[in-house]
Amino acid sequence: MTRYSVFAIAREALRNHQGWSRAWASPEPKAAYDAIIIGAGGHGLATAYYLGKNHGITNVAVIEKGWLGGGNTGRNTTIIRSNYLQDPSAALYEKARSLYETLSQDLNFNVMFSPRGLLMLAQTHHEVRGYMRTVHANMLQGVSTEWIAPARVKELVPIINIDGPRYPVLGALYQARGGTARHDAVAWGYARACSDMGMHILQQCEVKGVRSEAGRVTGVETTRGFIGTKKLGIVVAGHSGQVAEMAGFRLPIEAVALQALVSEPIKPCMDVVVMANTVHGYMSQSDKGEMVIGGGTDGFNNFTQRGSFQHIEETLRALVETFPMISRLKMLRQWGGIVDMTGDRSPIISRTPLGNCFINCGWGTGGFKAIPGSGWAMAELMAKGEPGPLAAAFGMERFREGRFIDESVAAGVAH
Repeated sequence: MTRYSVFAIAREALRNHQGWSRAWASPEPKAAYDAIIIGAGGHGLATAYYLGKNHGITNVAVIEKGWLGGGNTGRNTTIIRSNYLQDPSAALYEKARSLYETLSQDLNFNVMFSPRGLLMLAQTHHEVRGYMRTVHANMLQGVSTEWIAPARVKELVPIINIDGPRYPVLGALYQARGGTARHDAVAWGYARACSDMGMHILQQCEVKGVRSEAGRVTGVETTRGFIGTKKLGIVVAGHSGQVAEMAGFRLPIEAVALQALVSEPIKPCMDVVVMANTVHGYMSQSDKGEMVIGGGTDGFNNFTQRGSFQHIEETLRALVETFPMISRLKMLRQWGGIVDMTGDRSPIISRTPLGNCFINCGWGTGGFKAIPGSGWAMAELMAKGEPGPLAAAFGMERFREGRFIDESVAAGVAH
């Protein structure tokens, strides 16, 4: 694999860029692997990468029914934060955020991580009390956040209206090292690093069944034939329930669509990420100048990846009062992704009823920000067969035991 550097760019410029190699290979499947991961999105590729980097397991196949990063990894709004209330959540997301800090250097691929800062607006007195509680919890967890006053909010976001008639801004929870990254680049960087370690990324290879004997997985039936494995990881976001059913067990999740949209490009006007949970909308500005806008999940179960007029109306109606200038913008494009939602709005990183089968799902609307930490924890679980400190609290058994990690209440929003 060619190492990317300023010298490589200069060398290739002199020979008309004819020497670049493919970023990742497209091999034919082998008969069997030490580990198979179903799902070549960010979480699946990160799991494979850390299996190789941290545990020396490189005879790995990552199987994807479509194209690499074509699911939720390429359909999100790229927000990265770790200011969660519950201790297990804060630990997992802070691990992910800290890994994002050096991910470009680790992968030798620019993921365009931008620690521009993230604001969660308090627009009711209930939110003020809730975010003050989160600040104190984050201090105990070692997560750097702070409470800031309305004047400071206005200083950070000049385009904001802090005196809205219905929902004035009473302050904000501020995480200075939160921000964004380029979603496609995260998947591409992990894929390139996995391929360089000799792992196989099998695109256009749909899993049609899971074969098992004596309570253990022996392999998967795919559209490219049967592939054997010693360990299986299921990391398929919105279709976790269907793949789990192939393996013979059920999950406590439901699938819903999460929609987002971007405006036409405009000059730079906002260099932080703003979340407004009371009105249920959030916004940032991309490097191309588009205003990236999102809101809550659909209120009904569905598997669509298209947008709807209802979502545009509800989300923009909520945000226009806080950001009046966006009322004059044209929408450029809109899309949807399919997310897994658990009852406590926290993920599942867990063993399953099959002895050598593991699952990573249930991230709801918070999947992108967790990719490096999720992959780190899932790789440890698959390599050792037991959850490490990051994943220990997120097992499936917590639903049977009533040991919830209730981030729906803590976040005051979908996730």
